[in-house]
Amino acid sequence: MIIILSKKATPQDLKKASEDYKTYIKITVDIDKEIVAVGGEYHADAEKILLEKGSLQNNIWGGGVDLILKRFETNAMINLRTSQNSSTEILDEKIREKFLKICHKMIF
Repeated sequence: MIIILSKKATPQDLKKASEDYKTYIKITVDIDKEIVAVGGEYHADAEKILLEKGSLQNNIWGGGVDLILKRFETNAMINLRTSQNSSTEILDEKIREKFLKICHKMIF
């Protein structure tokens, strides 16, 4: 289940978002509008929702959170962009920091 967060995630939000991977939640973020989508099997599904809500492709980045270790990751297939990011990892330090700042604010 994909949940769009407009405020900090509740325990119920995290429970629903972890239905696909019990101890891991995929996170997709529009770093410009600070819109966060959590959950789902694929980042691309959440990316599609964000695009439908008016987000721009180059502002959408993916990662996840390990619920046991409470550690964020910045790795997702949607991050792979030939002209902007040559890896599944968020390579640009400023983009990565903004992604992680938003994740910390909205998840824990």
